[in-house]
Amino acid sequence: MTENLKGTTTVGVVCKDGVVLAADRRASLGNMVLSEGVTKVFQIDEHLALAGAGSVGDILSLVRLLRAEAKLYRARVGREMSVRALATLTSNILHGNRFMPYFGWFLIAGYDEKPGLYSIDMAGGVTEDKFTAAGSGMEFAFSILEENYRDDLSLEDGIRLALKAIKASTRRDVFTGGGVTLVTVTEDGYREWSEEELKALF
Repeated sequence: MTENLKGTTTVGVVCKDGVVLAADRRASLGNMVLSEGVTKVFQIDEHLALAGAGSVGDILSLVRLLRAEAKLYRARVGREMSVRALATLTSNILHGNRFMPYFGWFLIAGYDEKPGLYSIDMAGGVTEDKFTAAGSGMEFAFSILEENYRDDLSLEDGIRLALKAIKASTRRDVFTGGGVTLVTVTEDGYREWSEEELKALF
């Protein structure tokens, strides 16, 4: 992977018992597909996750930095960083680098006392959301999320909704494709779902 690989659709959905992050696996350079196996969703700590849309190199650089900061916070404070604290830290990093920016749009998700989801642009602007999407196929994902989201979603229903949103983007956005990475963060922690597990839900 190189810093020039771009293009994606990422989706976040808050459920009553957890939060879902999903992303496609395609990376492109201009109009050319360079990879169908790029990971865009990452574990930051036991109950914290990040999904990134944009430059793969910038996303990976920020993930490494946030993982180190999360470990340092745990060592200093003696407990895991909250979802809001991770979102605030990410915002501060991005804002501090706005003149030499990380070319990405980031979704921060996690579970502390309850599930949480934040959307953060490359200048550090933060929005707390019940559901959100980012990347080249976000318009198509939002059309599905807006119509189908409800506050009492179970985790399984949230997974189905996130997959449906990614699938809609895959059909309409040429930069989205290559399969799906899907993770959930619940009271039990971070979990990446295999293709077999996702198929079993349907």
